[in-house]
Parts: sequence; C-alpha cells; structure tokens
Amino acid sequence: MNEDTIVAISTALGQGAISIVRLSGDNAINLVNSRFEGVDLTIVPSHTIHYGHIVNNDNHIDEVLISVFRAPRSFTTENLVEIHCHGGVFVANKILELMLISGARAAQPGEFTERAFLNGRIDLTQAEAVMDIIEAKSDMSLTLANKGLDGVIYKLITDLRTELLNIIANIEVNIDYPEYDDVEQLSNEILKPAITSLESKISTIIEQSHFGKIIRDGIKTAIIGRPNVGKSSILNALLREDKAIVTEIQGTTRDIVEGTVNIGGIILNLIDTAGIRDSEDIVEKIGIDKAKAVIEEAELILFVLDNNQPLTDEDKALLEATNHKKRIVIINKNDLSRALTHSFENSVEISALHKQGIDQLESKIRDMFLSGTINVSDQTYVSNARHIAKLTETKQALTDSLASIEMQMPVDMVEIDLKNAWILLGDIIGDNSSTSLLDELFSKFCLGK
Repeated sequence: MNEDTIVAISTALGQGAISIVRLSGDNAINLVNSRFEGVDLTIVPSHTIHYGHIVNNDNHIDEVLISVFRAPRSFTTENLVEIHCHGGVFVANKILELMLISGARAAQPGEFTERAFLNGRIDLTQAEAVMDIIEAKSDMSLTLANKGLDGVIYKLITDLRTELLNIIANIEVNIDYPEYDDVEQLSNEILKPAITSLESKISTIIEQSHFGKIIRDGIKTAIIGRPNVGKSSILNALLREDKAIVTEIQGTTRDIVEGTVNIGGIILNLIDTAGIRDSEDIVEKIGIDKAKAVIEEAELILFVLDNNQPLTDEDKALLEATNHKKRIVIINKNDLSRALTHSFENSVEISALHKQGIDQLESKIRDMFLSGTINVSDQTYVSNARHIAKLTETKQALTDSLASIEMQMPVDMVEIDLKNAWILLGDIIGDNSSTSLLDELFSKFCLGK
C-alpha cells in the first residue's frame, strides 16, 4: 500500500444529483473517518456503504454516503474510499479542501489508474482501455474498449511473446549445448519457419488495425468545393442540425466549422471548409488557406459540385489536388436542372436542401472504410496508435532476424533482433515501460480517474 494518500473529485464539476470525492492510500479510511459523523469507518467491512455527514469541527458540510474498499480488494489495490455528496461545485470542493487539510495530497490526472497499474491490478493496455471507455463515441468503440479492459489485447500480446520466447529458447539451447544441433539445421529447419510464421501473424494484426483505429478514433473528413455549392448544407444534413450558416452569398463560410456524426458505428469528424477560390478578402483568404491545410490532413474528402453549374477550372484544380486522397464526389442540387456533364468515379447525387440522397452518401462512406461486416465482438482489433507503432517495430525486428539468417549470420546475432522484438512487445503491456512513458500516458487521463 502507498503511504501517500491521494484525493480528487471523480465526477465532472457542475450542478448534478451527486458528486464523488475519491481517496486512495494507506491512510484513506482513517483520514475520511476523522471528518465523518456516523459509524466508525475503521472497523467496517470492505465493500460496504455508510450513511452520515462530513463535518468540519461542529459544522455539518454535507449529508453523504461513504463507500469503503479495503486493500487489496479495490481498483488501486490500496485502501480506497469514495464520498458520495450532493452535486454542486461548492460542496464537492469544500469536502476536497477538508481532505487536503486532513493530510491527503491532490491526485495528478490518471493517478488512480496509474496506481492500479503499478500495483499489478491491471496491465498497461487495460489502463489505456479505461480512457478509451470514457472517450467512446459509438457502440463499436465502446465494445472495442471493453475488450481491451477485459484483457483481450493483453492475451494477444502475451501469446505472441510466448511464441517468441520458444524461438529464443531454441537458440539458447544451441548456444549452451552446441553439440545439440548444427547451426545451419537450427536456422533453416527450426528458426526460419517459426520466425516467418510469427512475422505473418503480426503483419495480419497490423493490416487489420486500421479497422480498429477507425472505430476508435473516427475519420477526419473534409468537405471541400467552390463557394456556394452546398458544403455547409451537407454538413448540416449529416449532423441533423443547423450548425453552419447557409446563405446564397458566396464566401459565407470564412473559417472551418467542425462537427461529429455517427454513421453505422463509424465516427466522422467533419470539417466544413471555406469555399476555395481566388479572393481579395483578407479574412476569406485566411479561411481558404486553412481549408487547403485541412485537405492535406484529411483521411476522407467529400468533394462537392453543383449539379446546376458546369465544371469550372477551379473545380478541375481541386479534383487534381485531391486525386491522391480517398474521395467521394458529391453532386449536390440534383433537384435542379443539370448543367454538369462530366461523370465521376465514386460519386453520389444528392439534394442537401431536401435531405435526399444522404442515406446513400452515408452507406458509401461506410463501405469505403469498413467493407463487409465488422464484428468487434468476435475479433481482436488493435486500435491504439502506440500499440500499432510497437507492433510495426516488432515486425521490423523479426524481418531483420530473417535477413540475418539469410546471410548465414551466427545464431547469437539472430537472437539480438529476436530479443529486441520481445522487448517491444513487452512495451505494449507495460512489462518494461519507462517512467517517462507512464507519465506521458497517464497525464492524458482526467482528474480522479
């Protein structure tokens, strides 16, 4: 247990039914008991709730319920206490202040979860899954996060490490007992097939990871086109709300307008850009420059054309500029007479004004990124960018070891790359994580978690 007792408000600050002040550490129960008017918390069983009042000398601060979790049967494996008080900024802060005066220390962001990890309650992938659950924006992303919390990613990585350890063990036997097998037979008949098989498994995981990343993070989507082709109307139609101002005046949208929409489990992070054209208006030019920067960062381009107007040189320039990106050409205003004679690959006709064709657009987006049926309940998708990067490094280490075998290098040289792969996989689950990495990861958590 940790002698340093930490405290934080674990609910969002604001008016509500309840607020929760959480403490963890060796002295958590004694500390809360010193400010509690009710039963003696020092003798109550673990996992029990008790009614009473938080007091400051003779003054009642609030009527509360106290939840007591004794070590090691708590989230942090330390003594943990949760004070359930009435919702409100003042009362929660008043109780927090009392706990600090009584000897607790203000918790850092993510410090409760960090203690759970450091005390062996969860591994690093489960700790990161806690934040993924908090930030989940769809059923699929929530399911994916819960699989991480249940230890599915941990099992995936530990299975890969076990397979790798068996390969390393064969090398160690050869080094310790060289008469056991000759090097050429060991490399060609045992090591090479085993390493190739493991490399193939990791390659498959990496290839499928883009599904997980899309489910977890969504798709950065830019709506682009000339002024007044209906970009803001399309944004509003997809969001099902009037977020962007729509007028017949060209250049109305002068800055980027953002929104988020769930399309069949995929989150689109939509950005409505300023209409791109030559302009002498300083403010509009700034918006156009921002729009061009957004195009480069976007994972999907929704390129909007006006059905009622022929293709212009500006349209052609934008088509050329986005030719290397994933793109859907939206022919808007199909309720008007047709003046657009060009045909386009991967296009859809809609009327944003009358909300016609929006369903077809959404289906096309989903099919483009998640073709077929994606069942996150039955499969393991790695979605965390840090995990994907480590797996990519692991694959490269295995590729290097195979190259060493091809060059008929000594097996102890092959082993160097294999041990590096072992370390990289360990970094994913926190087996050999540095303090700086942990500080960076947990600093992204909210206070009280």
